[in-house]
Amino acid sequence: MATDCNCNKGFADSYMLLKPEDASFFDLFRVLFKGNLSQRNFVESHADDDALDESLGHRWLIVISILAQKLLQLVAKPLSLFGSCVEFLLNLVALNGGVFSIVLNFLGGKLVLPNPESENYLSFIGNLDIRAKLEDAVQREDSKYYPALSMMASKACYNNAAYLKTTVEDYWKMEFVGFYNCLNEYQGKTTTQVLIALDKHEDRHTYVVAFRGTEAFDADAWCTDLDISWYGIPGVGRMHGGFMKALGLKQNVGWPKEIGEQDENLPPLAYYVIRDILRKGLSENDKANFIVTGHSLGGALAILFGTILCLHDETLLLERLEGIYTFGQPRVGDEAYANYTRQKFKEHYIRYCRFVYCNDLVPRLPYDDKEMMFKHFGTCLFFNRRYELEVLEEQWNKNYFSLWCVIPMAYNAILEIIRSFIIARQNGAYYREGWFLFAFRTIGLIIPGVPAHGPQDYFNSTLLGKIEKHFKVE
Repeated sequence: MATDCNCNKGFADSYMLLKPEDASFFDLFRVLFKGNLSQRNFVESHADDDALDESLGHRWLIVISILAQKLLQLVAKPLSLFGSCVEFLLNLVALNGGVFSIVLNFLGGKLVLPNPESENYLSFIGNLDIRAKLEDAVQREDSKYYPALSMMASKACYNNAAYLKTTVEDYWKMEFVGFYNCLNEYQGKTTTQVLIALDKHEDRHTYVVAFRGTEAFDADAWCTDLDISWYGIPGVGRMHGGFMKALGLKQNVGWPKEIGEQDENLPPLAYYVIRDILRKGLSENDKANFIVTGHSLGGALAILFGTILCLHDETLLLERLEGIYTFGQPRVGDEAYANYTRQKFKEHYIRYCRFVYCNDLVPRLPYDDKEMMFKHFGTCLFFNRRYELEVLEEQWNKNYFSLWCVIPMAYNAILEIIRSFIIARQNGAYYREGWFLFAFRTIGLIIPGVPAHGPQDYFNSTLLGKIEKHFKVE
């Protein structure tokens, strides 16, 4: 990942940027014992002393972040190749009706080979939960409809454009507005993907904007997640640098309200292309509104999208923004950022709900004992293993990374494996889990927070959890 830290940063009143490519292992070893972050060539900063945390815990976080990014970039190509092979094999098994059928179909000349561009090709994440129909579980009139639709869209957008077009039009009975591959100017790559669909129901038209989350074998996306760099935006607060770049932060100028004519040969910037589509659609239909959603990294981009709308005072869009629903979302800003966005959402009556499932690791990251850099805010809907709403508050389980939590989390992982066999009997065939999801759940015996981050339990939580009182139909 070629991260450019040498561009103009005048749009920020403070910043701390990590440059993994400039850090040697000896540098990382020294910073643990001597500190002086502002004097390290792999840390570019402009901040008050209070903003640049020199504590041992924070220095550990920096070291871990840089080491993880270095390792990911070292294995980026083989990781991508391995992921492509895994996805091909998963689709080969699915399209031919099972492992044993592959041999029979091959001998009979009927072997079906997967096409990664076809509508029936599923990604690694897509194979975990293959459900595509929403109306089997929840109707448009139900109070759970927006949360369930949001998670369905967040889950679906991990797949290719052909799959999404077919799913939106044939299964959801909605209008497929588009699927956009968007540019990260700092990386020089199209690392951000967005699905936009239009739900037309009687006199209510709702645009659904869903950001794709972190793909399992994409090293650049993982580096974005693990980077704890930040920019301080005047009047807003400190925001996660990697997430802002993925959303469309422009080099040297930050977040201008208008960007003028763009080179048609270049991919669009996510924030600006979505905003322009919504501006046009909402201005032409007085009864239209929209929701923004995403799982994992996609959730972080969803809440930041709402924040930049506030920064630009996009009155029309803010008045029509029904809600932001995020699932397994990592932390995106500091306390000043949280206060700013909370106040703005309150002024415009925007609902922001952050779903967190059980032992999911990602919502606890980036982690900081003092929580000086990144924190959560808003309404947290925390579901335990039984899909029960257990906690409704700003913070939860502050001892998550303690060794004392390993045993109860492993116990939860065992119970979730058992549930794979009985959930269909308890709740119906719609909730039946396949062999691949069962295998994925076994990872929880080693790292409990990983399977809990998958889309399947977030989707089940919106359907089986008792959340009606938080989503009353007005």
